[in-house]
This record gives sequence, C-alpha cells and structure tokens, in this order.
Amino acid sequence: MTEKIKLTFLGTSAEIPTAKRNHFSALLTYNEENILVDCGEGTQRQFRKAFLNPCKITRILLTHFHGDHIYGLPGLISTLNHSEYTGDLFIYGPKGIKKFLENFLDLEMKRNFKIVVEEVSGKFFENEKFYLEAEKMEHSVFTNAYNFVLKDKLRIDKKKLENSGVEPGAFLNELLKGKDVKFAGKKIKFRDLTYLEKGKKVSFVLDTLDNSKIIPFVKSADFLVCESTFGKDLVSEAKEKKHLTSIQAAAIAKKARVKSLALVHVSSRYENNLKQILDESKSIFKKSFLVKDLESFNI
Repeated sequence: MTEKIKLTFLGTSAEIPTAKRNHFSALLTYNEENILVDCGEGTQRQFRKAFLNPCKITRILLTHFHGDHIYGLPGLISTLNHSEYTGDLFIYGPKGIKKFLENFLDLEMKRNFKIVVEEVSGKFFENEKFYLEAEKMEHSVFTNAYNFVLKDKLRIDKKKLENSGVEPGAFLNELLKGKDVKFAGKKIKFRDLTYLEKGKKVSFVLDTLDNSKIIPFVKSADFLVCESTFGKDLVSEAKEKKHLTSIQAAAIAKKARVKSLALVHVSSRYENNLKQILDESKSIFKKSFLVKDLESFNI
C-alpha cells in the first residue's frame, strides 16, 4: 500500500490576508519529513490552530522573498529557538535568497540550532524514498516552483509469494532492490514475486506569470497547488503583476494532465465571491478545489 503524503494548508490568501484566510503556507508531511512551503505572516499561529508542532519541521521551501510568503519566518525561528529545536534547519530558495536572509534573519546570530540556506534549481535533494526539485518561474523577483516526488517502489506480492512455496527470509530485501536470488538451488527472479508501486508527485506553483516552463514541470502531478490570484475579469492586471488567473491555473492543470488542482493565493477582493474563482476553474478543469485554511488532504 502506498505510503501517504499529507498536505495541510496553513494559509490560502494572497498579498492581503482576510479574517478567514491567512497568508500562504502549506505543510507537506511524509514519514519523518515535515516540509514547510513558504511562511507568510502568522504561520506559526496557524500551526497551533491546526494542532501541529512546528518543532517537527525538517525543511522549508521558499518560493520567493515577497512579504506575504516570508514575513512569518523570524517569528517561527524565534519560537523554534525557545522550544529547544535541535538539528539543522534547511531553508531552500531561488537565486538571491541567501543574501536576503542573511540580513532578514541574522544568520550569524547564536541559536540552539544551525540554519542552512541553499539557493536551488533542478533536483536539489534526494534520498532513497523521494526527491525535491525546483524550476525558475517568472515574477517581479527570482521565484521557484517546487516538486515533491515520491519514487516508485518495488513491493512483494504476498499472494505470489505464498503460491511460490518460497519461505520468507532475508533475501526478500534483495528482491526489493531489483535483484534475482537463489533459493533451494533455484533462481528466483525479482519480477516473479514483486510489483511496482507507482510513486506520487506534488507540485507547488506560486506567484508567477504564465510561462512555458510550468506545464512540463508539473506534468502528471497527483496534486497541483497553484496560485489563482485573479479571476478572468482581471486578466490584464494579472499579466501586469505577473500572477496567474483562475482560468490559466485550470488550463495548466488540464494540459499537464494532473489529477487534482488546489487553488490558493486568491486575492482578498474575492473574499465574498470565492465561488467565482472556483467556477471559472472548474469550467476548464473539473477536479479543481478551492482550499480553505487548515484544510488537509491525504495524497
């Protein structure tokens, strides 16, 4: 059975928060990993409302350094320092993020833990189970989109194992590595007793002008988190401010053949008419969702 990825939306608003929606931030949880994507003002309070422990954060992905995506960092890091957070806190971002954070966070300040800042593009982290990758977007400052990709995994087919008469043993680990083994003088091919469990892909696209890099980057994502700052009534303003509209986000999802589209970063001007944003998106891509603050999804 596929291991679950949990995604909790801590904030879903754009530049200006509302009474119901905080600045954008999302927490992706997979096994021991807790990856925070952006950290708008008030994010640490949203952790408390969601009954989540910020001290479990392992990595932070920053899309860019505009205030509504980053102003929650100083308070969050102060809380971690006063809560005896241990280990290294890895913060990843686009070009220019390291210089920005040197002053913004005072990286040389003595803390109980170390902050490691890396400017990233392409595949920048990988272990045996998943990898993270970044792609440059088009905004008024350097901006990254991100993918969390859970790798395909070989699994033992229990029924085939039972029918084969082969006794379970340490050699099963070799089969799961894609290696053939010998049992009772016979060669056992890994393909005969295993099956390939497909991985998962979660994509994050925030604050960008519509551009040719988005679709190939998010292609076939199981879950696409995409900004939908403006409705189709403000296409010109979206282009001027280098943001996406509801119909552009939906068109991206459709062309990229993603499974689900989560609309976020919606302008506060639509607070009393959020249905407009959702209806516009669903007219192009039916599996669109307008997510709420503190809403969680298992992917």
